[in-house]
Amino acid sequence: MSAEVAIRRLAYADLPQVVAIERRAFPAPWSLAMFVLELSKPSGVPLVAEIVGDPASGGHVAASGTTRPSGEVAGYLICSRFDTVWHLMDIAVDPGRQRRGIGSAMLRALLGEVGEDARLTLEVRRSNAGAIALYERFGFLVAGTRRRYYADNGEDALIMWRTPATLRGALDDIPAAGPVR
Repeated sequence: MSAEVAIRRLAYADLPQVVAIERRAFPAPWSLAMFVLELSKPSGVPLVAEIVGDPASGGHVAASGTTRPSGEVAGYLICSRFDTVWHLMDIAVDPGRQRRGIGSAMLRALLGEVGEDARLTLEVRRSNAGAIALYERFGFLVAGTRRRYYADNGEDALIMWRTPATLRGALDDIPAAGPVR
């Protein structure tokens, strides 16, 4: 039997596994309280990628409508709505399961939830080439820089947007798009 990855709504019961992945994936991880706060927002889109079946066999990605935890969490994302813009606040795949399409599956599921024409933004470490390439495959473009954004080491963040204009390769519908230094 082969393993499968199902994408579903993140539940409070998933938080112990999510926090463990967060700590393995990031040098300055979110706290449990931060996740609880984001889950309490009714307009947010919290998703989890869950291993179902035999996790040792690699597996593939499939959509799922379930909201009840039943397997091992492989990744998650938190997206919040601010007025007319969605902000991808946090996304991670367990480091041992990266480069298997799980991040892409979660982003596809997110777009299914918010709509292909939704305006999305995020910040990403300038040094995170893998994440930047993933976001670019989904139509995000760099529109600016947040200097010394990351408190753990002072690294800059790139501000990326996905809008109808970025899907055409332009930045003309992004507020205050500026030069990337």
